[in-house]
Amino acid sequence: DAILNHSGSGNPSTYEGKILLYADRIAYINHDIDDACRAGILTIDDIPAHLRECLGQKHSQRINTMVTSVIRASTDKDQICMTPEVKAATDELRDFLFENVYLNPVAKGEEGKAEDMLIKLYEYFVKHPDKMPATYRRNLEKESVERCVCDYVSGMTDRYALNKYKDIFLPKMWK
Repeated sequence: DAILNHSGSGNPSTYEGKILLYADRIAYINHDIDDACRAGILTIDDIPAHLRECLGQKHSQRINTMVTSVIRASTDKDQICMTPEVKAATDELRDFLFENVYLNPVAKGEEGKAEDMLIKLYEYFVKHPDKMPATYRRNLEKESVERCVCDYVSGMTDRYALNKYKDIFLPKMWK
């Protein structure tokens, strides 16, 4: 239930699934803000002031505000939820990210490169499954190499995938 319904329009029926729904949203919103700032797509000051005031200026402050909100709103209740003020600000921040990051032409212009990178990583590890971490190689006994590689590549963070791609496909500089 938690895996099937933790994102998008899913409606988890278990407490675990409901907590995961919030945890996933809190994590990806804050991770995506950091990525967008590193990529030069936005700065923290681009986030509307009232959202920064409510949720926090820094990554750790936003996460703390959101997590604390879920704890406060859910304690001694039969449901998992956020306080109304923080939920509204979090939803507005998500909408802001859609408008300014996810659908931004600069970010969208990189999608093709990202897809190509993931395809190359997938093809490389299918040919060289011995180069995957032991955790994924152990699964080769009961799963196909393609399935194991999908699990490995899909679990990569953006930064990890980029670093792995550089390590495998780009020449190293001599010192």
